[in-house]
Amino acid sequence: MDQRVTQLFSAAVSEEQLIFAVFSALRKKSTPYRRVTVKPVLLQNRLLYQAEYHFEKKVTHENLTAEECLRLCTELLTSVFKQANLFTAEHDYQILANKPDCARIAVQPPTKTPGCLSHDRRKEYIIADGTPCDFLIRLGVMTPQGRVHAKHYSKFRQINRFLEIVDDVLPVLLSQGAASAPLKIIDFGCGKAYLTFALYYYLKQKKGLPVQIVGLDLKEDVIAFCSQVASELHYDGLHFEMGDIADYDETARADMVVTLHACDTATDFALIKAVAWQASVILSVPCCQHELFYQIQNPLHAPLLSQGILKERMAALLTDGLRALKLQEHGYDVSMIEFTSLEHTAKNIMLRCTKVPELSSDAVDSSGASAPSARSLSRRAQQQAAKDYARLCDFWQVHPTIGQME
Repeated sequence: MDQRVTQLFSAAVSEEQLIFAVFSALRKKSTPYRRVTVKPVLLQNRLLYQAEYHFEKKVTHENLTAEECLRLCTELLTSVFKQANLFTAEHDYQILANKPDCARIAVQPPTKTPGCLSHDRRKEYIIADGTPCDFLIRLGVMTPQGRVHAKHYSKFRQINRFLEIVDDVLPVLLSQGAASAPLKIIDFGCGKAYLTFALYYYLKQKKGLPVQIVGLDLKEDVIAFCSQVASELHYDGLHFEMGDIADYDETARADMVVTLHACDTATDFALIKAVAWQASVILSVPCCQHELFYQIQNPLHAPLLSQGILKERMAALLTDGLRALKLQEHGYDVSMIEFTSLEHTAKNIMLRCTKVPELSSDAVDSSGASAPSARSLSRRAQQQAAKDYARLCDFWQVHPTIGQME
């Protein structure tokens, strides 16, 4: 095969520039199919290439990896067809390969534009694919034209899933925050801050709300990068600081606290801070629950706990369960929901916590109960959560860090 042709196919696939390829002009009339087309598709967040074989009375499909696609393209143009038309985001190519080792290549301006790659039912996202979004472009998730890079589509979906959850709790955030003051949000362990930027973009740019968001992380280079991006985008209410969750300013206040995949007890310290600040909303996706793995024991379940993988999972579930109970004890409504997992972890349980407002003495709740009655019910629920927490700790013989919450 002519090396120029090989390089064309390789670049189109490896750089994700391929839009469509058509192979035609059979070398042998005995070949059962008449034409083959190849295009990229996104199946379950994985970029594949779909080869479509056109027979006289039917069409068949085959999904291929990038490597398999390159092999197929080379084989088709070497042994099966004499012509290929390659459409990419930058150029159109017509390849005439009567002699595979010495092909003629014609180059033209592009005539096709990338379409939606997904074969799944199209979902309406808060941030749409195809609409340029400044922070996603700057962070490399989108092209300047607004097209989501296939390799970052899982990150794109995660960002939108996060914003859907934020949208759900926004009424609580607005109803309990001061009417004139900007919303104060702290993101503990923000990392590369995809979701921190998304939060600012959604609340400030799309909703027009006054916000002050602080992203906290231990890595100096990450904080420097995120600060630079925020400055370039003129995200004036978004700031990044280097520091440890446990040592963060005790006098700070927050309307909302976010802690996504903070490791082990860092999640506990973030939750303790959030409760001390009386945050209206807490969104937490725990990660790496090692603490209770080394504490958990119970004679009845000893056979199960002897298996490391079962012990790890039980410790993780117990950790999340105890955190939820402790938050309920302190007046939060806690829901455990599924969150799109990050690429580096399978942990995807989110604790979505909203502060239950205190009723005034002359208030009536939605069911018509008087304020004293409603407050009594709330106190009983908190007391029950405290009892359940104590019983579980005693049953499993554990002393989790979240118990330091006062």
